Amino acid sequence: MNLAEINWTKQNYHTFISNLKKLGNTKYLNFEAKLLNDDSKLIGIYIPNLKQIAKSIAKGKYESFIKQNSHYYYEEKLLHGLVIGYLKLDFKEILMLLDAFLPYNTNWAINDIVCANLKIFKKNLQDGYNYILKLLKSKRPFDKRFGFVLLLSYYINEKYLDDIFKLTSRVKDDNYYVKMAVSWLLSLCYINFPKQTISFLREKKLDKWTYNKTLQKIIESKRISKEDKEKLKKLKIKDD
Repeated sequence: MNLAEINWTKQNYHTFISNLKKLGNTKYLNFEAKLLNDDSKLIGIYIPNLKQIAKSIAKGKYESFIKQNSHYYYEEKLLHGLVIGYLKLDFKEILMLLDAFLPYNTNWAINDIVCANLKIFKKNLQDGYNYILKLLKSKRPFDKRFGFVLLLSYYINEKYLDDIFKLTSRVKDDNYYVKMAVSWLLSLCYINFPKQTISFLREKKLDKWTYNKTLQKIIESKRISKEDKEKLKKLKIKDD
């Protein structure tokens, strides 16, 4: 199938799924199932292969592809998000497509892979930041994670650093995947801006779990000296 030339219908989309299943790898499927640890329906296709497929779809009638997408398999949801990252459209159109995609953003892997593929945010930082603020107000945990992972992917710089600290200090969500995203974000802030980040952490504006997890992720980094790791270990809040 030449994916760039297809006008997607129910019939040829069904054929497309049959072809996807031929690319499935049982060993990789089992690996993914353990990694995702949820009820996702998996085919077991390597991510580089899915990206190549998404690139081809994005060159053609992507609207009809999205319309026919059943979002049954994990790979279908992932392809939907990946296609958006390859489209050559105005940023406002990209954001509208993301709004339609986000209800299918149902696990951390879809979330993080799609965020990493949205390179268009690099050229639209302020409009993208405003969009992130909207995401962080959502009641859906993976919308919030999407916002935080976009921040760690494209916004760790001097201009947005203080904003990141303010946003992370305001998080009122006990969802594991949201809190892990905050910890991940702040650990990368430390690697790039250690003095500013440690100063923020010392203010103890985070809940204990997120604070300690942030320190743990920093300490686990290979980009931190042994001396600094020992100092950071002493900052952990011990259980009562």
